[in-house]
Amino acid sequence: MKFSIIIPTLNEEKTIQPCLWALQPLRNDCELIIVDGDSTDNTRLLAAPLVDKVLLSPKGRGKQMNNGAKQATGEILIFLHADTCLPENALPLIQEKISLTRQWGRFDIQLSGNLFLLKVIAQMMNWRSRLTGIATGDQVIFVTRQAFEKAGQYPEINLMEDIALCKKLKKISSHICLKDKVISSGRRWEQNGVYRTILLMWALRLRYFFGADPKTLAFLYTQDVFTQFKLSNLCKRRCR
Repeated sequence: MKFSIIIPTLNEEKTIQPCLWALQPLRNDCELIIVDGDSTDNTRLLAAPLVDKVLLSPKGRGKQMNNGAKQATGEILIFLHADTCLPENALPLIQEKISLTRQWGRFDIQLSGNLFLLKVIAQMMNWRSRLTGIATGDQVIFVTRQAFEKAGQYPEINLMEDIALCKKLKKISSHICLKDKVISSGRRWEQNGVYRTILLMWALRLRYFFGADPKTLAFLYTQDVFTQFKLSNLCKRRCR
């Protein structure tokens, strides 16, 4: 296979089938691999008829995506979240742009949802990515197997694994920024509030930049929003 699409999952029974049905037209040119972090719902059962492989892995996106890459046969690896949809022409777009000097990249992003601010957030994400050369998992990172292995795969950390991988890939080759948009769920912003979520994500990135333990950041990420900010401030004081 030329392409392998690797999807890490954990209790995604509500989103996994729409995600996989959208990918069925691509199966002549790629393999689909689900790497499940031991879901307690029906994720694996629902996914099995629609993919080439269902793998069971220890929980953690970095670990899951690395395990998927080990079992993949494609020359180009595409790491896709279960709540994100690729554009219809994703594979030809990647094939056209990828080369020996540009071995990895990502798509622009559009966030689904009714809030106008989601459009602003998505545009800011795209601008930031172009400026820094750093992509998030929501933007669908793709990479040649050669570059992925040379970078040492995903760091198996609790959070910020996508940022850590991009930093290593930047040392190997320049990156590709595809203007065609993936559509990712805006549920996180809608549920927790746009401004609070933006502040939270930037606070976590700042903590990571200054060397905070990814385990601490993952804990903050999964807590109640107000609790997160209190604990983030506590973490900040301890890092001084």
